[in-house]
Amino acid sequence: MKVRITEYLDIDLQLDEWCCHSCGHSLVDARSNYKEGCVVAEIPVEEAHPPADTGSKYCFTPDRDYCRLIEFYCPKCGTMIENEYLPPGHPITHEIELDIDALKRRHGVAK
Repeated sequence: MKVRITEYLDIDLQLDEWCCHSCGHSLVDARSNYKEGCVVAEIPVEEAHPPADTGSKYCFTPDRDYCRLIEFYCPKCGTMIENEYLPPGHPITHEIELDIDALKRRHGVAK
């Protein structure tokens, strides 16, 4: 049984695995950080935020010395599952940690 966790991320409670919602590809064990099973790409911030000459103080390109853009893709279908901005040298975040056993009980899945 798969349960949708985010727009592009599911958890398979019978297999205890993170899965791509788009293609169903298994990423990694559900008790691990799903990002470990993704293809990881660092995108130059200038590419994602090209300079804009709008005169607005809210249009700017982040300083690459202080900010990096990391994208996480399904290795099978290429769907971008997540992205995050991090300072250089900062480890990849682990923002989703679920109580798998409680989810299984809620959905009636045996251990």
